[in-house]
Amino acid sequence: MPNREKNKLQQSLKTRHVMMIAIGGAIGTGLFLGSGSAIKSSGPSIILSYLIVGIITFFMMRALGELILSAPDNTSFITAVKKYLGDRVEFVVGWTYWMCWLSLAMADLTATGIYLKYWLPSLPQWVGPLVIILILLIINRLNVGLFGELESWFSMIKVVAIIALIIAGAVMIVFQMHIGSYTASLTNIVSHGGFFPRGMHGFLMSFQMVVFAFVGIEIVGLTAGETADPEKDLPKAINSLPIRIGLFYIGSIIAIMAVQPWNEIKATSSPFVQVFGAIGIPAAAGVLNFVVLTAAMSATNSAIFSTSRSLYALSKSGNAPAKLGKVSSNGVPKYALTFSSLILFIIVILNYLMPSKIFDIISTVSTINFIMVWLIIICCHLKYRQNNKNNLNVFQMPGAPWTDWLTIIFYLAILVILFVIPGTRIPVLISLLFILCLWLGYGFLSKNKRKIR
Repeated sequence: MPNREKNKLQQSLKTRHVMMIAIGGAIGTGLFLGSGSAIKSSGPSIILSYLIVGIITFFMMRALGELILSAPDNTSFITAVKKYLGDRVEFVVGWTYWMCWLSLAMADLTATGIYLKYWLPSLPQWVGPLVIILILLIINRLNVGLFGELESWFSMIKVVAIIALIIAGAVMIVFQMHIGSYTASLTNIVSHGGFFPRGMHGFLMSFQMVVFAFVGIEIVGLTAGETADPEKDLPKAINSLPIRIGLFYIGSIIAIMAVQPWNEIKATSSPFVQVFGAIGIPAAAGVLNFVVLTAAMSATNSAIFSTSRSLYALSKSGNAPAKLGKVSSNGVPKYALTFSSLILFIIVILNYLMPSKIFDIISTVSTINFIMVWLIIICCHLKYRQNNKNNLNVFQMPGAPWTDWLTIIFYLAILVILFVIPGTRIPVLISLLFILCLWLGYGFLSKNKRKIR
């Protein structure tokens, strides 16, 4: 039965919802749009990049799952951070995570305005984001179960598109179908410069976009407080991650480069659109434009959910105004939801006033902030294991603590790479400055405001 106790989140998410939310978090615009430029810059070695990042992401998700299931009062990973790393770190990670999803939503809302212009060329770019924010705000205010249902359908559209690409690619490879001047074959993957045609430099540079493809996957860690059976649903969702990575990421990238040689793929458009167009499906561009539009709407929908729940958790710990911790009669944190949605309207103004290049800046800042949050999750897991050596729960992270340290080293290496790249150095500095301001700003909070309510 849903929990309708005053100021408690409603437990309306079903097993199916949690599974599809996890899938939706693993498939986003990074795969549908960003994979084109990543393939162009690294070649076939991007397959290895996805495999490595996928394994590291799985370790992070297992650490997240163990943290949340370690105690029944851990309604999200933010709650666990407070318990093991303290109130200051919870303040920093809570507001950083809020900014992660806010910036990611702004980037995706900008993308929706661009996608809608495919069908309505004369439509101002700011109109799409405005309408989508209003629609998703209304849906999220009604019921968390409705959010889960909507996200399930968004995720299903993305899954169907990827499976269709993989099946079409497999058929073309088996029958050695001709596309223009080349033939669909697995040899296309390595017959144009080998597996590392861009060398180690290109391979390392691919991690920037590959990591971006995984941002948001930890959103399943915010559903515990609104899941009827988290002990069953969360492990199931997290353990299915390797299969999703293998099928959706690596499978689709292999299909793309087998149908079209990697050096024939353009970086300026979605490789999914290019492959469906090469196959000869007349409505490919329109169909794929609809898919990437729903992918962007899915990310925005997830952002509205996660930002409101982050503010709810912060409010309950006294690190945000108490009003943001109040919920409506149907168990939705209405004030936190409204506040986050109102902030999103900034992107409507920016789309009206500023050029479209703002997408790259916002998405990069979001990616860096997500890495920061993932690092804190792993550090929190290490502290939990240290404090509970003889009382660990059954859903343990494999190989801990060595896998914890491996994950930390990897994410720190990615931050170094992003700092070295001239185009992403400024976003790295902006993100670090933002986190430093939060760390120092916590010291200016009064004792009464930090007091747990």
